[in-house]
Amino acid sequence: MTVDQHGSPTRNAMRRALKRARDGVALDVAEAAVLLQARGEDLRDLTASAARVRDAGLEAAGRGGVITYSKSVFIPLTRLCRDKCHYCTFATVPGKLRRAGHGLYMSPDEVLDIARRGAGLGCKEALITLGDKPEDRWPEAREWLDAHGYDDTLAYVRAMAIRILEETGLLPHLNPGVMSWTDFQRLKPVAPSMGMMLETTATRLWSEPGGPHHGSPDKEPAVRLRVLEDAGRSSVPFTSGLLIGIGETYEERAESLFALRRVARAYHGIQELIIQNFRAKPDTAMRGMPDAELDDLVATIAVARHIMGPSACLQAPPNLVDGEYGRIVAAGIDDWGGVSPVTIDHVNPERPWPRIEALAAQSAAAGFELRERLCVYPEFVRRGEPWLDPRLLPHVTALADPATGLANPDAPVRGLPWQEPDETFTGSGRTDLHRTIDTTGRTHDRRDDFDEVYGDWEALREAAAPGMVPQRIDTDARDALRQAADDPAGLTDDQALALLHADGPALDALTRIADDVRRDTVGDDVTYVVTRNINFTNVCYTGCRFCAFAQRRTDADAYTLSLDQVADRAQQAWEIGAVEVCMQGGIHPDLPGTAYFDIARAVKRRVPDMHVHAFSPMEIVNGATRTGLSVREWLTAAKEAGLDSIPGTAAEILDDEVRWVLTKGKLPAATWIEVVRTAHELGIRSSSTMMYGHVDQPRHWLGHFRTLSRIQQETGGFTEFVTLPFIHTNAPVYLAGIARPGPTVRDNRAVTAMARLLLHPHIPNIQTSWVKLGADGAAEMLRSGANDLGGTLMEETISRMAGSRYGSYRSIRDLVAMAESAGRPARPRTTLYGEVPEERIRTAAASDGHLPELLPVLDAPV
Repeated sequence: MTVDQHGSPTRNAMRRALKRARDGVALDVAEAAVLLQARGEDLRDLTASAARVRDAGLEAAGRGGVITYSKSVFIPLTRLCRDKCHYCTFATVPGKLRRAGHGLYMSPDEVLDIARRGAGLGCKEALITLGDKPEDRWPEAREWLDAHGYDDTLAYVRAMAIRILEETGLLPHLNPGVMSWTDFQRLKPVAPSMGMMLETTATRLWSEPGGPHHGSPDKEPAVRLRVLEDAGRSSVPFTSGLLIGIGETYEERAESLFALRRVARAYHGIQELIIQNFRAKPDTAMRGMPDAELDDLVATIAVARHIMGPSACLQAPPNLVDGEYGRIVAAGIDDWGGVSPVTIDHVNPERPWPRIEALAAQSAAAGFELRERLCVYPEFVRRGEPWLDPRLLPHVTALADPATGLANPDAPVRGLPWQEPDETFTGSGRTDLHRTIDTTGRTHDRRDDFDEVYGDWEALREAAAPGMVPQRIDTDARDALRQAADDPAGLTDDQALALLHADGPALDALTRIADDVRRDTVGDDVTYVVTRNINFTNVCYTGCRFCAFAQRRTDADAYTLSLDQVADRAQQAWEIGAVEVCMQGGIHPDLPGTAYFDIARAVKRRVPDMHVHAFSPMEIVNGATRTGLSVREWLTAAKEAGLDSIPGTAAEILDDEVRWVLTKGKLPAATWIEVVRTAHELGIRSSSTMMYGHVDQPRHWLGHFRTLSRIQQETGGFTEFVTLPFIHTNAPVYLAGIARPGPTVRDNRAVTAMARLLLHPHIPNIQTSWVKLGADGAAEMLRSGANDLGGTLMEETISRMAGSRYGSYRSIRDLVAMAESAGRPARPRTTLYGEVPEERIRTAAASDGHLPELLPVLDAPV
């Protein structure tokens, strides 16, 4: 029993929880809820143990006895908001702004005037705060944006951040409310840090009429937690926190802290937590609600310190603590947040900032030295990539103390150019990897930052476990087989799942049915394309946990090709009969968004008739966000530069339950779908793919197939479906002991057969991968419903870096032999499955479709 008849903690429950806190034992939600109610001597006991945890963390960070703050200016870019929080006086309506003589948005001159005044007084942070998506609620906001040439409010935020960087030198910290994964990609290059208060995870405060967040779509706790996760996935140093005393219970407050801990642990991207106490304001719906008590604030800070641990940074706004600085410091904070000598706190305008000298004196009285930090915390300054975009590094390093990562108090604050990196396409690193991967091999089995770049492996194991539980299947496979033979398009989900689990005679029957459907749909010809893979860089910080190709720029196996090297390889391929180059690369942090256009142009200038099949949806989003273009605008420009079609890679499994285990920072499923749909609408066709056999289950495969089928029925843009069995050998998620060692032969046969059946008749071409399965495995898939062998490749590094043992190329004779081993004829095709010109066929036959410098072909695993 933890509570008495009045709902207060029992004496025994409080003693037990306090002892666990003193002993450094991990608390659970119930114990945290008890400690949140500590008062008097119990509260002093709690804060003493919390302070010890804080002090240990500061010593470990090299900042013993230091409490920090950021010298900032507050820029309320717009006070319009689509939400209706019942305690807020920041948000207002267009009419009130007009009557007060203010614009709907601050003008660039107003923004820069504040920033320049701050720079003149040594401020280093521009805190840009605004309401959520005002254009979705207010037509006047939409009209203002249209009149000034901005697609949305975030486009204006981005533009103002760049001008602040270039014209004043202040570092923008952005608080624009709820953001999507794509929004983070847009804003990360212009701001070292961002933030959004979680406030609470108590859904009832949002869903129930009368609740403080009722009627505010952006205050749904699940939405806000997703924002925090997307920030972590995007490697954005992020500030969050709680607003206490708005009607939540102690249990709900404890649950909110544990939710923040989970995100912080999984992504290591929460740079600070703000514990803010509710203060009632006149002219709001909650004006009659009592303020959160100081004891409540102190207890919450102390419990947060115990839950978040010694390395967390905790902040309490100094203008909301009624001068009780000593008690707040004693509770376990290590930061006072932003303090401005120029602007008021526009969210709490009735509460002036303390003078920095007075704050220093109060901190000293509590035994701490006050030191200035930047908007981005020192841990992230020292981490560098991928947490700081290369465009921002000059701005941050100009203001940072290189020894501590804190602010350099003597650094001049002046504008610096914000621009794309120069000389991106200088050939560097191991540019012969496409040849030596089959001879010398890779230098190490993992990249040097294995323990940091992918997030917290232990947290990932916990997240992956539920999705890997096998599903019980009760549907009779015989009925499902009959349905598949009669009308595969009519298979129900239960029937499809039964067949995806099929084994033994049922699996043999399934593959025979799939092969019959294949024969009726596309005939017996096995098709292939004479193509060359060109992976123009393997430098990448996205953090895909299945990828063994990506390297840091300093790793021994890292490389980047020059534009001439890319064009040389395309020309070589053309000279031996290729009709296509397939070009993809890592998300290199120095790669400007226009670089993809340069790559396509370089190939087309050298070989005008070569089909450019290039750039995954992830690369497309990267290019669009870096250029500030929409996906549609970027694809249009890419098409004009020479892009002909796109690979449907980066799909993995189109289920975010699986995706967020497989990858830390890759685009969400919905964004992949949006990119592919947009490409198809513009007449840019694509392949479709599925990587399977890792942390997935057949139910995920089914969902993936259904999604692809729906897209194809809407757009007709997919040329084929490609099965991509997971190569586990060097994959980080396997080396960490989370993924299974790739699919079984049974899995491969079932996936190939069900791809044929579930995508019928919408996607007629099913491709198998000799790179991943070898010649015998590919031939088996040709007997299981596949009709295409993909390409000659000429070079292949992605699967080989992962540990595939089947070589980097296949000659035309090799591919024909694979088809013949399945009892079928073979013929060449174009990327879009058209007829190959006779001249290309003759040229390819003369070279047998491979480069003059042959590499050893490995036919079977060693």
